Amino acid sequence: MLLDLVAERGWVEITGVSAEVGVSAATVRRDLDYLAEQRLVTRVRRGALARADGHDVPPHFRARRHMDRKRRIGCAAARLVAPGGTIVLNGGTTVTEVAKALTALPDPGRGGAITVVTNAIDVAGVLAARPWITLVVAGGTARTQSYELVTSVSEAVVRDLRVDVAILGVDAIDPDSGPASHHEAAASVNRLLADRAGKVVVVADSSKLSARAASVIGPVTMVDTLVTDTDADPATVRRFHDRGVDIRQA
Repeated sequence: MLLDLVAERGWVEITGVSAEVGVSAATVRRDLDYLAEQRLVTRVRRGALARADGHDVPPHFRARRHMDRKRRIGCAAARLVAPGGTIVLNGGTTVTEVAKALTALPDPGRGGAITVVTNAIDVAGVLAARPWITLVVAGGTARTQSYELVTSVSEAVVRDLRVDVAILGVDAIDPDSGPASHHEAAASVNRLLADRAGKVVVVADSSKLSARAASVIGPVTMVDTLVTDTDADPATVRRFHDRGVDIRQA
């Protein structure tokens, strides 16, 4: 429960949580120390912060952050998929919302079925039961941070792909440096996914705009459309527009 609160709010204060959940401050302090040792939170004076980099936080906890934003973004991105098209989805909590939104669309009927290629096992699980979605899963070694399958196996599958649209979740996207990931293996696969697509759509909530991550996926010019939320800073949105990126805010 304590990790849930940190993931949802971004930070918690010991005395406030103690009163809220009805346990002693000493118990909260001890639990936060344990979570910090597990690298699930960052311990600070009087409380704890959610880890800014998202490293090693299980996806089901990260999904709680900005949940409403991610759902809106997922629905907006799903509407960009044309009937009968072939798309590729990577992993991450926002892309999982895209997958959920795709399954909620009405059955397009004969000739409107879509093909989805993904390297994320949780995304595949969301899509697998829909008869109008042909699902292709690229293999590899699973990353615990995003459930993505990476390494040479998935890269070999991706190299033979040709898809209409790649819908990619990222750890950060900057108008100058472009989309990026905290992990080089994920960045390498995402780079290949983008290269095999006729159009690249990045889905990212506003907390990731102008953020930085270590492994750059490619220049911002590789991104055709950025789907974000209405809380995005207007000046940052203009900078993306100035670089030729189509911005959709949900």
